[in-house]
Amino acid sequence: MLSSKIKERLHQERTPLYLYDMDLLRRTLESAREASGRYGYKVHYALKANFDPVIVECIHDHGFGTDCVSGNEVRYSIECGFAPSDVVYAGVGKTDEEIEYAIRQQIFAFNCESRQEMRVINDIAAGIGMKADVAFRLNPDVDPLTHKGISTGQADSKFGISYKEIDEIAAEAGSLNNINITGIHFHIGSQITELKVFEYLCRRANTLFEYFVSRGFDLKHINLGGGLGIDYNRPEEHPIPDFETYFDIFARNLNVGKDTEVHFELGRSLVGQCGEFISRVLFTKINSAGKNVALLDGSMTELIRPALYQSHHSIENLDGAGRRESQYTIGGTVCESTDTFARGITLPELRRGDLVSIKTAGAYGSAMASRYNMHELPRALHWERQTENI
Repeated sequence: MLSSKIKERLHQERTPLYLYDMDLLRRTLESAREASGRYGYKVHYALKANFDPVIVECIHDHGFGTDCVSGNEVRYSIECGFAPSDVVYAGVGKTDEEIEYAIRQQIFAFNCESRQEMRVINDIAAGIGMKADVAFRLNPDVDPLTHKGISTGQADSKFGISYKEIDEIAAEAGSLNNINITGIHFHIGSQITELKVFEYLCRRANTLFEYFVSRGFDLKHINLGGGLGIDYNRPEEHPIPDFETYFDIFARNLNVGKDTEVHFELGRSLVGQCGEFISRVLFTKINSAGKNVALLDGSMTELIRPALYQSHHSIENLDGAGRRESQYTIGGTVCESTDTFARGITLPELRRGDLVSIKTAGAYGSAMASRYNMHELPRALHWERQTENI
């Protein structure tokens, strides 16, 4: 990864920080654009994954839209130059103020999560004399075979309209004069590596699409969400996800008619591998259980995924060449026992001042950072071939 190539440059920087390989980001975006474009698919970037302005600008320049889950994300997208017609507003809880703003901007569509939300969008649109384009977010009850904290398409989830309620919502939608039902939407989860899951999604999507068409709905588009997983274990071997296989699954299994636009909302798979979290060893010690402990200047406030999801990230001691290896617990500075990046990980001997890279941190890293313990938000270094922007 990039960090090992520019180690000396990184030693000059104040840590912790996020290092972004902008060349890898561009190659990834080009790969996704080429693979999706083969079928005429439209990709919206899931802004929640990483809203770093330099990264967002690069994504905009590659012609993607945005998928937003808050009113501020909708506003940010438009301020960053995305056309409202390329902006989708998802999110399980939208405030009245956020809904009105998005209606006034004439965004591509709301992904509507409930009957009540459908009514509220209609009422707000009526109140300002406008119409809103709406897609039903349907919960297909498909197990994504991923971490329960990032599974969103099962029957007991808070997300989406229950498939048991579609008769009622289909009947009511026709009486609401200030919304246009333009599509249906699905999102079953994140970090999905069992790609057969997407075949199951297609089968459910085909059935539900035909259901609404048979009841007279003129569906212009279908949104299959995102969820394509990336390799957290061997990022050097798989820096760019297999977009070709991913989109080919939908091309072979989705049956919605050639005039129906097919949309996706990718986040992690576009930006995950381009980011590394760079931290410095503050102290090492041996605890009462006889375990080696290394304490970094980074913590769960900058990268919360290991604490929140018990997620695995590949970790490298950038200064460890030639040293004897030992097992370590890698902890951060926050006064929480959960502030641990790894346990029992084998690394070359860690010494005070060593730089450590936590890989595959481009998605849900800086975007989820907080100021707990009054920490500063992490800095970012955007690296491009011979020049860098900080």
